[in-house]
Amino acid sequence: MKEDGRAGRGVGAGAALPQPSAGVHDEQEDEDAIVNRISLFLSTFTLAVSAGAVLLLPFSIISNEILLSFPQNYYIQWLNGSLIHGLWNLASLFSNLCLFVLMPFAFFFLESEGFAGLKKGIRARILETLVMLILLALLILGIVWVALALIDNDAASMESLYDLWEFYLPYLYSCISLMGCLLLLLCTPVGLSRMFTVMGQLLVKPTILEDLDEQIYIITLEEEALQRRLNGLSSSVEHNITELEQELDNVKTLKIKLERRKKASAWERNLVYPAVMVLLLIETSISVLLVACNILCLLVDETAMPKGTRGPGIGNASLSAFGFVGAALEIILIFYLMVSSVVGFYSLRFFGNFIPKKDDTTMTKIIGNCVSILVLSSALPVMSRTLGLHKLHLSDTSRDSETTKPSANGHQKAL
Repeated sequence: MKEDGRAGRGVGAGAALPQPSAGVHDEQEDEDAIVNRISLFLSTFTLAVSAGAVLLLPFSIISNEILLSFPQNYYIQWLNGSLIHGLWNLASLFSNLCLFVLMPFAFFFLESEGFAGLKKGIRARILETLVMLILLALLILGIVWVALALIDNDAASMESLYDLWEFYLPYLYSCISLMGCLLLLLCTPVGLSRMFTVMGQLLVKPTILEDLDEQIYIITLEEEALQRRLNGLSSSVEHNITELEQELDNVKTLKIKLERRKKASAWERNLVYPAVMVLLLIETSISVLLVACNILCLLVDETAMPKGTRGPGIGNASLSAFGFVGAALEIILIFYLMVSSVVGFYSLRFFGNFIPKKDDTTMTKIIGNCVSILVLSSALPVMSRTLGLHKLHLSDTSRDSETTKPSANGHQKAL
């Protein structure tokens, strides 16, 4: 009878529905915090791999010049072509790992909730994430298998799918570089033109025939007028309040810029800004000139093509006719082009929403930014070859004999 009474009260009109306890909310928040922390760690690792891939190219150039300057020095014997070649292999390995494993895992792990019927928690979300990764890998493999069967339906091509580790995986980094090159074709020209605008926003412009005190006084009056109008409006007029708040924020931002220009020193206004602009103009001109010269060489000289190019090994010849100075100039151009490509990437209309903002960036957007930077960094060596930079041949002679070999299924493998 007591149970029936409790049941009757539970379904009555005046009965209160059971509310989740505060402990459940705290446990869910702790779980989400752990998931975000793991995804952030994986994104940070991916960004570190991208930075390593970018820095490896200048490191190779500097190593070559050091070995040329001190060929018999005992303390730099560890710096050789085998070491550089191994570092490039590690960069390729970790880039593949981040792009095809860690970043998909971070995304699915962030979106996972655990399978229905299982106990909720970190383990359930990890299980769901792993299942999603396996299904995604099977889906991609199935699509490749069907496409290969439609294009080249023979036994040898079907058997080659089993040589994933030996034949196909080494080409994954080349596929990433191809995607990055296609992206760089769009980003770099836009970035080269946007660099002047971006630097103009970061630096203090010279004050020529300008009265900053008067401009600050006018902006202050405008700010006070907007503040009075905002205080006089009632809370019912939400549309006007939103417009006035946005206009007030714009006025405050402009006032901060004017005050910064006023506080800047004379050498910062009159020397730094023109010097940076001239430097950007020189670097952009040199980059365009190198592209034009390299294209002419490719059109005229057949040996300049990649298939006919066998660059010198590390420590055998300088990359530039100007020696160490020319190598330093190449490194500066490489960093300049990388920064320009990133600026151009965020300047494109399609990727404009990817720009991270302080205290207002979702974890999904952070993962997308890390993947984009990784793809751009993977295409940097190919872009350098397009400009005629970095023509080192890092492979060992023992490896060269193994670059072309027949596989067990009859396919020719040229790594």
